[in-house]
Amino acid sequence: MAKQSKRFRALSAKKNDDAVSIPDAVKTLKTYDGTKFDQSVEIAIRLGIDHTQAEQIIRGSIVLPHGIGKQQRVLVFAKGAKAEEAKAAGAEYVGEEDLANKVKDGWVDFDVCIAAPDMMKLVGPLGKVLGPRGLMPSPRAGTVTPEIGKTVSEYKAGKVEFRNDKAGIVQAVVGKVSFDGPKLVDNIQAFLDKVSTLKPGSIKGTFIKGAHISATMSPSVRLAV
Repeated sequence: MAKQSKRFRALSAKKNDDAVSIPDAVKTLKTYDGTKFDQSVEIAIRLGIDHTQAEQIIRGSIVLPHGIGKQQRVLVFAKGAKAEEAKAAGAEYVGEEDLANKVKDGWVDFDVCIAAPDMMKLVGPLGKVLGPRGLMPSPRAGTVTPEIGKTVSEYKAGKVEFRNDKAGIVQAVVGKVSFDGPKLVDNIQAFLDKVSTLKPGSIKGTFIKGAHISATMSPSVRLAV
């Protein structure tokens, strides 16, 4: 760990805090590489919102043009034909009460949780386990849906969910350092564009106040947005 900290300090010392274009930010981020694993690239966007106002909560999802470089493990609560749809689309875990009991006992070995609308009586009580981990299905995020097969396919293709935190920041993984530069640029631009479309009507000032990209073990680079 000391080795990594020394590396991080060295990179931080030489980084430039000027805001740069997305292509230049991606180039800079790639110069920070040097770990033995393929780092994830994340974007953080600071929004001019009041998180205490329900109408200013920013939440959504997007299928990034080039995925995120990671196979997401999908759990689906469904029965009958919807359960078969989920399995055919590639969901790792599909079930009803059996899965609910497993989750209730603390099992959360999955990345996405999707539920058919008629399963919410079963899924609702799991909020205490799923909520704090950002895994609770919701209609607003598109994870409570009758379109089970389509939704599972989207997540397997690299769909990501996002929601602002109490500081008004939205964060999401947008790829891997190993991605070609243009692919990372496409993903980052697509995410920024998506968030821009969600500006609440009650906000009259600047909506996107700043944005940075960073890798798992690298300093951040400020974007000119």
